[in-house]
Amino acid sequence: MFVTASRVTALAAVILSLTIGSTLSQDVRQQERRQHEPGRFDFYVLALSWSPSFCAAAHERNGRAPQAQCSARPYSFVVHGLWPQYERGFPRDCQVPAPRLPRTIMESMLDLMPSPRLVYNEWDRHGTCSGLGAADYFNSVRKARETVKIPPQFQNVTTTLAVTLDEVEEAFVKVNPGLSRGAIAVTCDSKRLSEVRVCFTKDFRFRDCAEIDRRACTNDKLTMPPVRGG
Repeated sequence: MFVTASRVTALAAVILSLTIGSTLSQDVRQQERRQHEPGRFDFYVLALSWSPSFCAAAHERNGRAPQAQCSARPYSFVVHGLWPQYERGFPRDCQVPAPRLPRTIMESMLDLMPSPRLVYNEWDRHGTCSGLGAADYFNSVRKARETVKIPPQFQNVTTTLAVTLDEVEEAFVKVNPGLSRGAIAVTCDSKRLSEVRVCFTKDFRFRDCAEIDRRACTNDKLTMPPVRGG
């Protein structure tokens, strides 16, 4: 039987498609087996929220902003959370109901996460997926935060800054040895920088994270409102 080159090419394309499909299917099945299982994840994301943007957006939506974070205290980058992640997707609410978070642990985190409600919510939604007890999880939050240096131009911000995504990422890369552009992502609303997200291995070394980068801001020109009370 005579087989044309075009038929061979078509057959090869079908085989390749089936192979890729099988590999993706295996990845999906593997992830489904560990879905929302505490401690079974691939890496962490530390989310650092620019507090003045959060408060400005909340005030625009509701006519007021949460008092715990949006008082006159000069909050700048605060910890939104430390989130366990899969290579695709993420677990959440891994223990329902979540183990009770002692009030003393909550209070110990208010210097980094200036809202009791935020601390409790992050434990229930994300901390329970870490496989760690509450004390160890929040010690990990603190360790991750201490690992990331804030660029000097984003400290003591007293007037609105106009920035680009490249400028923000490069500034963080410059002052954090080992951090690459592939390990950091910036999120935004329609006009303001919202968060800087940094990816870590489970032992808190910087690592690239393509999916987090894909979900980053696409609006290149952003503003950073000034720190309140600074």
